[in-house]
Amino acid sequence: MASKSSIDESDYDSFVAPHTDLEVDKLFKACVKFEASDLHLKVGKPPMLRVDGTIRPMERSPVDDEEMVRLCFPLMNERSRKIFDKDGGADFAHMCEVDGTNWRFRVNLLQQLGHIGLVARRVSSWIPDFEGLNLPPSMERLCTYDQGMILLAGVTGSGKSTTIASMLNWINARYRKHILTLEDPIEFVFTEQKCLINQREIGLDVVDFEIGMKHAVRQDPDIILVGEMRDKETFMTAIHAAETGHLVFGTIHASTAPSTIGRILDLFPQEMHGALRSAIATNMKGIVAQKLLKSIKPGVGRVPTCEIMMFTPTVRKLILEEEDARLGGAIRVGAEDGMQNFTQSLKKLVDEELIDREVALEVAPNREELKMALKGIDVSQGGII
Repeated sequence: MASKSSIDESDYDSFVAPHTDLEVDKLFKACVKFEASDLHLKVGKPPMLRVDGTIRPMERSPVDDEEMVRLCFPLMNERSRKIFDKDGGADFAHMCEVDGTNWRFRVNLLQQLGHIGLVARRVSSWIPDFEGLNLPPSMERLCTYDQGMILLAGVTGSGKSTTIASMLNWINARYRKHILTLEDPIEFVFTEQKCLINQREIGLDVVDFEIGMKHAVRQDPDIILVGEMRDKETFMTAIHAAETGHLVFGTIHASTAPSTIGRILDLFPQEMHGALRSAIATNMKGIVAQKLLKSIKPGVGRVPTCEIMMFTPTVRKLILEEEDARLGGAIRVGAEDGMQNFTQSLKKLVDEELIDREVALEVAPNREELKMALKGIDVSQGGII
């Protein structure tokens, strides 16, 4: 399939169960069969699948407005339909059975140029471990804290949710704790091992994140997943939970670990920044920024390159003194504390023959630094701290 630029609809016709509940499930099943990460539906285009990071059209006729309505509207319940009509878009989860296995999809319905569209992310039915995700061993260290906050930073589709699920499952296999998640929508469904796990979906189990967090502090959790830090209310309730003795996981849209600090501060007025820096320095345990790259290793689709910033005394001091520009230097020389920057991560992925040199240089924040590292020059020396 890798050599094909498109996907033949006849390849999946026989794959569909004879009594599919919804017509659109035929496309979801194709998404599973071809190991696509995403399904895209746009009026005037054939259905598209993202396979190993590349968008590929199915070899069939374009979707028209009538078919789009027929495919998409049955996916929505009454609540989702009200949100869609009010906001012009809606997020929800959809389950589809394939060969006896239930697959979850994170669905977004949208309107664009007067037409309806759909984007669905396939969520794996199993949660890979750190080794399976090619994550660095220092990720384990972040899972051993009893209190504080850990953020996963990256753009949409960078694998943040998968990494957090892997971290929670690592805890689930080793400690007897109560994990509470607040998700919109729920993606990975955990199988309890040693932990007690409660998963609440916004809009289905609880009205919103704010009320969910209000309830959470009365539900005796050890660990809370609060999903995306998209506004100041979510961040403040999350930081309060960290201050009161919980380990809080969350995601945020930021390109690097150091820039995450500025991204958080941007949610708040300037007069609050001093207090926020103090709260971040006191409660944050680590920030992991992540990007997904196409792999050259057979059997491996994409691999993450990670920048890891542990909150060492040096990092805390720099944040309190508003010296954010020097955080990159602290990360570069912090290998003993489990830190690494994107240059060090990319070099490791090239050395392990997981990605090729051209891909690494294309995404490297500092191409010259990476070129030096690939030549064997130790770029961790001579930091600016």
